[in-house]
Formats: sequence, C-alpha cells, structure tokens
Amino acid sequence: MSNIIELPSKEQIYDQASNWIAKLDRGLTTAEQKIFQQWLQQNNEHRIVLFEMAELWDKMDTLARLADLFQPPVVQKNRRLPYFYGAAAASFVFAILIGLWSFGGSQQDNHPILALLNITPSEALIDGIYETAIGEHSSVILPDGSQLALNTNSRVKVKYTVEQRLFLLEQGEINIKVAHNKSRPLSVVARDKIVQAVGTAFNVRIQNDSEIELIVTDGKVLVAKRESQQQNNIEQIKTKRLSENSMAVSKGEKVMLGSKLENIAKVAEADIIAELSWRQGNLVFRGETLEQALTEISRYTSIEFEVLDDSIKHERIAGLFKAGDVNGLLQTLDQNFNIRNERVSNNKVRLSAR
Repeated sequence: MSNIIELPSKEQIYDQASNWIAKLDRGLTTAEQKIFQQWLQQNNEHRIVLFEMAELWDKMDTLARLADLFQPPVVQKNRRLPYFYGAAAASFVFAILIGLWSFGGSQQDNHPILALLNITPSEALIDGIYETAIGEHSSVILPDGSQLALNTNSRVKVKYTVEQRLFLLEQGEINIKVAHNKSRPLSVVARDKIVQAVGTAFNVRIQNDSEIELIVTDGKVLVAKRESQQQNNIEQIKTKRLSENSMAVSKGEKVMLGSKLENIAKVAEADIIAELSWRQGNLVFRGETLEQALTEISRYTSIEFEVLDDSIKHERIAGLFKAGDVNGLLQTLDQNFNIRNERVSNNKVRLSAR
C-alpha cells in the first residue's frame, strides 16, 4: 500500500474554491457545511484562494458569509492570481525559423542556447503568424524569452530581424511580457499606433476600426502614431526607437488609443485582474450590465444572444465564468439573476425576465 498522498494542484484548488463560492451563494446544506469546514482545514491555501475568488464575486455577499465562518487569512499585499490553467489548445498558422537574435561581440559565439540549437546568429530570426479561433486562447514563449498570449479570435504577425522585434496585431487581443533588451525594443503595431517597450508587460486589444485599448501591467511603454499605413504588410514596416517625448503609459495605467481625448487613467489592480482573466480561460464580471456582459461573452462563442425584455438589459452581473461555457452562464443567469433562457436553435438563445 502506498503512503504517498498526492497534493492538489493550483488548478484543482481554484476549481474547488470556485465551486464552493457558487454553493455559498445559493446557501449550504447542513451536510455541505461540514464538508466545507473539512476542506478549509485540509490546507491553508484553500482559505487564501477562497478569499481571492470571493473578492471577484462582488455582487454576492460571499465575503460576509465567509467572515461568519472563520477569520480571513493574512495574505501578502503583492499576492496575485497565478496563471494556473495553462494554455488551451489553439489553432496556429505559423512558419517560424526558431532562433535567437545576435548579442554582439563574443557573446554571439558563446551563447549556450544558440550552441545547443546549433544555430548561428545570422539565422536567429523569427517570421511567422499566430492565430486563435473564436473561443480559443493560447500562449507561446518566444526564443528571446518574451511571452506572448493571444485571446479569442486574434491574429498577430511576428517578425524579428537584426534591427527590430516587431508584432503586427491585425485583430483581437494580445498580452506580452517583454524580455529586456535595450538595444532592440519590441514594438506592437495596431491600426495607426505603435506601442514600444524594452522590458515590460502590457495588453493590447483592438476595439474597433479606430480604437485600441492599452493596459500596462509592469514597467512603462511609449506610444506614437505611425507615419505610414501598410497595415497588412509587415515587410514594409520599419519602426524607429520612439522619443522619450512620446506618450508614456506606466504600470497600472490604461488608455483608449484613437479615442477623442486619449486620456491615461489609473486602474485598480483588482480591475486589471478581472479584465485580463482571459489569460486563465476565465471571464470575470464585477457589476457590468447584462448588455455589456453579453457583448464580452459574444467574443468567445458563435452563439447569438437576443434579449427580449429591456428591463433586464441593465441588470448588474457579477461572477467568474469559464470563457465559452454558455451552459454555465445560462444556468447562473437563471439561478442567481432570475433571467430565463430559451434555446431557439444551436446558434441562438433568447433571454427574458422570469
């Protein structure tokens, strides 16, 4: 008989915590209360994760209910929700020559990764396309160490040359953690804007033909308007190092590029976590109207939603949902918000007040 006890993974703990949050919302039975207490006592991480999840469940009084059961755990201020779900399978259309760029001088010959891959600096180029379908999200670590994540229905062309690291976002949304390299800034071109960084993390989402949402989660990025408009020809795009006089957006800030004013606004960390929860395959709503929530949900599914009653369009929605889990969404709307659903066809759902 084996004495080895397999500890739950982060993903399992978050799934369990999310399940308990939902049960707390509708009320625990006597039997469930005992099981819940046992689960809390099994691992201190259970308590910590439960409160993290509850903080995202604003509409409910879950935190108050938890406070009645036990004292909230002490959590370090810098603690953040980890990337626990990993990358989902995605549709990639790519042609990549794997390698790393040159490092200058003797480093070119001695760099261990180049030697391991048997790649010369002159071959250290990337030229390809990354693409996700509706409902998919994906992530990839590029040879320079930069991390690229793509949200649903997104397409980005990537080109590394001796002079530049260039991303051409054609549609959708990407999140980038930029590997630091002062000599070769990384530039994201979206519509008529250039977002440039040397070592930071930021999110770019094309909202429509003229507006691009930019959120910076670490460091600082510079933004400028493009001089030329060959939007779909990455071969003709040449980016220069942006001037320090360019618009600067720093950690915890957000701006809608292409809007009339382009005001830079401070964003609370909890709001950033919610808005970028897609990286873990989730959608978090923190008081958006049903109409706003359905607009966001529609990015992740081909199902069309028709709201029959104007009275529910402004109903405030809160909770954590799996992206693309339409059945789970409809069940939650029915049970927690009294919004009835009717399947008209495989691709259409009608919503009405109960």
